[in-house]
Amino acid sequence: MEFQNSSDFSPRILKDKRMERAVSVCAELFLENGIENVKMTDIAEESGVGVATLYRYFGTKPKIAIDAMTFLWNDLRNLFGGVFDSGTFRSQSGVKQMHDLFRMFIVLFTAHKDFMRLLGEFDRFIIHENVPREELAEYERSVINFYPVVEHAYRTGLSDGTMREISDLRVFYLTYAHALTEMCKKFIEGEILPSDDFSDAERELEMLIDCAVNYLKA
Repeated sequence: MEFQNSSDFSPRILKDKRMERAVSVCAELFLENGIENVKMTDIAEESGVGVATLYRYFGTKPKIAIDAMTFLWNDLRNLFGGVFDSGTFRSQSGVKQMHDLFRMFIVLFTAHKDFMRLLGEFDRFIIHENVPREELAEYERSVINFYPVVEHAYRTGLSDGTMREISDLRVFYLTYAHALTEMCKKFIEGEILPSDDFSDAERELEMLIDCAVNYLKA
């Protein structure tokens, strides 16, 4: 039988593990109930960490909210990990890689609705709480950035002749990434106007993806 290093049981390590659990529990509560409906006392009760301890460690609800959203993005990154580095993906033509990449937004929309709904709420929460941008640095690093994969697909497409050269690939990526993200949020938040009909939401996303890919096609 192997014994763990005694340092694993130090007060600091044990405290960090308790705070990690508090963050993961907070993330689960946010997904189930939304940010506004979850109190620090709820997190304390569900995680087994005293509410006073939570306030001493995190200071404010926005701080634990940022950590919880960072946790969720990292969890999602692990879920997608390896997909775009796989031989199967990279053996495709550049234009097919680009198409498959943008379809990840449909995966987010169809399989991770609670997360996408939470993204919109988190944005509003951060604005309402006047959280300084510098406090979002770690969160920003956790957000999945598909641009390196877009860049690789684009270079592959130029090399294999399936794509044409454009003046600013980064602006292209940001344009469609922002549009797809906001469309997902709008569809998930639900119909508001009498004329709204989101029954074909997935087809609308597919159409925008087709527009993006066709713009690049040679």
